[in-house]
Amino acid sequence: MEQKVLDPTVQKALVQFKALDEKITHFSSVIGLVDWDQKVMAPKKGRSVFAKATGTLRTEVFKLSVSQEMGNLLAVLTSRENVGALDEVSKAKIREYQAYYQKSKSIPADLFQEYSILTAQANDAWEEARANNDFARFLPYLEKIIDFKRKFAEIYGYEEHPYDALLDEFEPGLTVKKLDPLFAKLRESSVNLLDRIQQAGKRTPDEIFNQSFEIEKQKEFNRFILPIIGFDMEAGRLDETVHPFAQSVNTGDVRLTTRYLENNVRSAMFGTIHEAGHGIYEQHVNPEFEESVLQSGASFGIHESQSRFLENMVGRSKEFWHYFYPHLKKYFPKQLENVEVDEFYRAVNTIKPSFIRVEADELTYNLHIMIRYEIEKGLMAGEFEAKDLPAIWNQKMQDYLGITPSSDTEGVLQDVHWSFGGIGYFPSYSLGNLYAAQILRTIQKDIPDFYKIIANGRFDLIQAWLKEKIHQYGKLYTPNELIVKVTGEELNAEYLVQYLEKKYSEVYGL
Repeated sequence: MEQKVLDPTVQKALVQFKALDEKITHFSSVIGLVDWDQKVMAPKKGRSVFAKATGTLRTEVFKLSVSQEMGNLLAVLTSRENVGALDEVSKAKIREYQAYYQKSKSIPADLFQEYSILTAQANDAWEEARANNDFARFLPYLEKIIDFKRKFAEIYGYEEHPYDALLDEFEPGLTVKKLDPLFAKLRESSVNLLDRIQQAGKRTPDEIFNQSFEIEKQKEFNRFILPIIGFDMEAGRLDETVHPFAQSVNTGDVRLTTRYLENNVRSAMFGTIHEAGHGIYEQHVNPEFEESVLQSGASFGIHESQSRFLENMVGRSKEFWHYFYPHLKKYFPKQLENVEVDEFYRAVNTIKPSFIRVEADELTYNLHIMIRYEIEKGLMAGEFEAKDLPAIWNQKMQDYLGITPSSDTEGVLQDVHWSFGGIGYFPSYSLGNLYAAQILRTIQKDIPDFYKIIANGRFDLIQAWLKEKIHQYGKLYTPNELIVKVTGEELNAEYLVQYLEKKYSEVYGL
């Protein structure tokens, strides 16, 4: 194909745009490192000053992203006569900055800085509130964050629902109108399957987890499995924190965190596998996208598809434990002495309504997300206020899962997301499950012996497929473009419904 010769004006604009993109990405990488440090390493007494410094740095990135220079460059590069001459990678970078610029250019820099400092400080307030079951400690921060988010939604603009403006930050193009029917289908099937399991399912032996599993041994096992399932420990690390997360500094420095509970070995085990899914994605992005806006995942939903795929569809499979269970028994010989691998498999797939989202089973997990989705929609529409959230949360837990939290720590305070302003983030988790099931269907067509490969510990073959089909592209494609490219169709909730029905009918003998 003949190479298009760029106009000198366009060529100059591209060079300047690339330099600006690189500068913003460098700042963002440092902010990522600071965020990780604040949550994992920083002493508490220095965190308030730390928060202000982070807010200042975030504001500088914001100013660059909505600067006159950025606006002028985007005007040149998105003009009808110039855009057709650009290559695919340049178009994708411009798409990402154009979307942010159009939404955010009307936000005053001092307002953004105030918000950035607030969210940095709110994380500490949330940690204290959660540790002491003291919602009132977090409430003033949450009220201000919600006020900011309502203002931002109006500035960003939306066609039908104010929540749409925030959903778009995490999953471009997603709206309440698109999400409601997807969730309605998933909710109906999940509640129906849960009811059948509770009424007629054969009991699983999950009592094997009601004992002490030494934390140091848990750490050793996690570090043992990470490189085998595909996480490059020379390009990352694993640490401990209050709420598990993955943080990419760059493709050669991806940091995972997990939480260890002595009386809940499943928490850190599956939390670590989950975060590894995020981390491997970041490590596999095309090196040519390094130091650019494309160096991260396509969207939060696509990112969650990789973590949920690895955690559940791989990590909770029978074949995964046929491979790893003999190793786990070496770390916990006493606890697992009389437990066969098939018993263990059924135990880790126990379905039981529970209070904590990150420890929820594969089926009821989506109901946890729908509770948060409905609360966030209500907050953005002005139907709910922050002070009422503990009562609203408890009522929805009762309505959806038939249980009521005994404290705000295991209720409304359990998640970190609202403290960093992540309103609109939660639907990404269930979207991830939906994407993951659709991806599973496709990978099984391409690799018919998919589960046999897992049983043989050949995770490299699976990761090679994911890298080729998904990971390498970073943000090159929009989430909808990517899922169509990988699976041949747009997002379809039916695949997750079928997957859950088949798997748990077998586990529970329905």
